[in-house]
Amino acid sequence: MAFDEKLAKRIRQAVAKRKGFTEKQMFGGVAFLFSGNMCVGVHKDALIARVDPEDTTSALKMAHTRVFDLTGRPMKGWILVGPAGTKGAQLASWIARSVRFVETLPAK
Repeated sequence: MAFDEKLAKRIRQAVAKRKGFTEKQMFGGVAFLFSGNMCVGVHKDALIARVDPEDTTSALKMAHTRVFDLTGRPMKGWILVGPAGTKGAQLASWIARSVRFVETLPAK
């Protein structure tokens, strides 16, 4: 399955006015990097959201979320949000949460 182009387009529109975002093919989908750090992306039909590793447990308590695990070794701070969790303003909320964390990282 290819990645959800409509979700990718919605993300592009949401980050278009912010300086520092770039787009890169990753994970069999697309990633949006902020200052060189992975921030959000699309894997199949789900949003990849990068959150503070210390907030992984609380993020996973939110509806429509699961651990982002492609290798059998899940990493804290990487969340997949299913389609039902990215409708309307929910997408903007996940992007904002991811940006808040990635802004704390040194630029690459």
